[in-house]
Amino acid sequence: MTRRTVRLTTAQALVRFLAAQYTERDGERRRLITATWGILGHGNVAGLGQALLESAAEMPYLQGRNEQAMVHAAVGYARQSDRLSTHAVTTSIGPGATNLVTGAALATVNRLPVLLLPGDVFATRPADPVLQQLETPWAGDLSVNDTLRPVSRWFDRIWRPEMLIQSALQAVRVLTDPVDTGAVTLALPQDVQAEAYDWPADFLADRVWRVRRPQPDPVDLAAAADAVRAARRPLIVAGGGVHHSAAEQALRELVDATGIPVAETQAGKGSLPWDHPAALGAVGHTGTTAANRAAARADLVLGVGTRWTDFTTASATLFAEPDVRFANLNIAPADACKLAGLPVVADARAALTALTAALHGHRAASAGEHAQDLAAWHRAVDAATAAPDPAARPTQAQLIGVLQEVLHPRDVLVNAAGSLPGDLHKLWRSRDRRQYHLEYGYSCMGYEIPAAIGVRLAAPDREVFALVGDGTYLMLPTELVTAVQEGVKIIPVLVQNHGYASIGGLSESVGGERYGTAYRFRAADGGYTGAPLPVDLAANMASLGLDVLRADTVAGLRDALRAARAAVRPTAVHVETAPPDPAAEALAPHAWWDVAVAETATRPAAVDARKQYETRKQAQRHHL
Repeated sequence: MTRRTVRLTTAQALVRFLAAQYTERDGERRRLITATWGILGHGNVAGLGQALLESAAEMPYLQGRNEQAMVHAAVGYARQSDRLSTHAVTTSIGPGATNLVTGAALATVNRLPVLLLPGDVFATRPADPVLQQLETPWAGDLSVNDTLRPVSRWFDRIWRPEMLIQSALQAVRVLTDPVDTGAVTLALPQDVQAEAYDWPADFLADRVWRVRRPQPDPVDLAAAADAVRAARRPLIVAGGGVHHSAAEQALRELVDATGIPVAETQAGKGSLPWDHPAALGAVGHTGTTAANRAAARADLVLGVGTRWTDFTTASATLFAEPDVRFANLNIAPADACKLAGLPVVADARAALTALTAALHGHRAASAGEHAQDLAAWHRAVDAATAAPDPAARPTQAQLIGVLQEVLHPRDVLVNAAGSLPGDLHKLWRSRDRRQYHLEYGYSCMGYEIPAAIGVRLAAPDREVFALVGDGTYLMLPTELVTAVQEGVKIIPVLVQNHGYASIGGLSESVGGERYGTAYRFRAADGGYTGAPLPVDLAANMASLGLDVLRADTVAGLRDALRAARAAVRPTAVHVETAPPDPAAEALAPHAWWDVAVAETATRPAAVDARKQYETRKQAQRHHL
């Protein structure tokens, strides 16, 4: 029998293939790649550009302004879609391709799927070098796209059309694998993109990739259950895997049955509603006093879908009980074995459900003992976020309090960098599993605006607020133009505090004296200690096509946020914040973070910081 073929260019076949890929989990089927972001240049305009034009009905095209930002938008979309759908991103060769690296690293660190399709040099090499080609004397097959290798979970360069068949299938396998997913790169030489080939029709047919829920090994599960039963003060630390596997209800059922309290990482925030009696809130360096005190006393810590980063463990100083042990429910074997934990390698929801059954009738002896700490913490949050003077300029904590008033439960709050992540982790009260969208695996300045676009595209029925500091805004504001062009209604909230507030505070704590962190004119002493720069970022946003509301007071902020939420087109709120209240208990760090301090120095601030550093280092430990 003659197998049917279809004659298409490589680019046309790739677009047709991507449009026919689906995921399925729990009986729900979704398109895997629902759109392609692109900036077209000589490396992809005649290949993928032409193919996207020809298949516009099957594969929508989104015009971006910055390659890194396009990846952030795709990542925001993927996270909001529980990693079951994502976007592709295509760029020209050279600088367009290398601009993908930061976004690719962010996707891979956070294990969020995104498909990168950078143009590449000619495979046939009619002229060498071509425009934007990197010449490498010792490797003729190297191009700038090789910078994407270490930040990609799968990388291939398609030197011949027929290579695409196996490579595209491998690419989708990685995109849909909950353990291996991240950035996937198919580098596409520009001549190969336009070359025709007779493609097997089966390659272009609909294909469904089932996202499995691996079940826990019975022996491993029994060991974890025995450890929980034997523990005097168990604690659950909920990570991003709870959200990725839609395991929130399974977590709640375990907690309701056993009384084990829950602390949350940045990625796991919202795993329990904030007002659940077992919800202790944020854990680690940016954690609450209630969660961190429970962590210090815990003799068993049950990690669910967490990678155990340094912020979560307070640089290995948080879990202070001498005999503390860990059990890790994680779909990734590498994470399941961290901190010498008992590994339960499984889907988070499947593992939680099985553990609840295995613990039937068991109630933690310490259930409810955290209530007093939790009540004290809620009072501290109320005090920090309250804004008693409506005519005053709001502090950042009061801004968070006003946002808490204005946002509806299903609205989404997007943030990634600066001083806001720490304050939000401690102060925000999540009322929906997908309300809190904080990218802190890579903490990439510039993520917020494009990610908000991706979130809104994935959830058009939700209002999306992007909290952006002035430092972050100046790095990557360009996709505001895309939001206006596409009619994607997002609400950037630009917080003007004249510099890198987070790094400024960190610099001060480690003896750096806030050097180089303020957005001010240079003074006579050589430092940036002069007057604030006369920038008008509200006017800048307006020049990019947004409606902009300025807020100078607490009352004005509340009115502006409500007006922006009710608007029908992209609308920004610009607010200049007052310095934080130094007496606010909730804003102080309640656990350490290891940032190396100069071992020798002449300035007193650094000498004093080193003494404190050496004292804190003594509390670090290896969990074996």
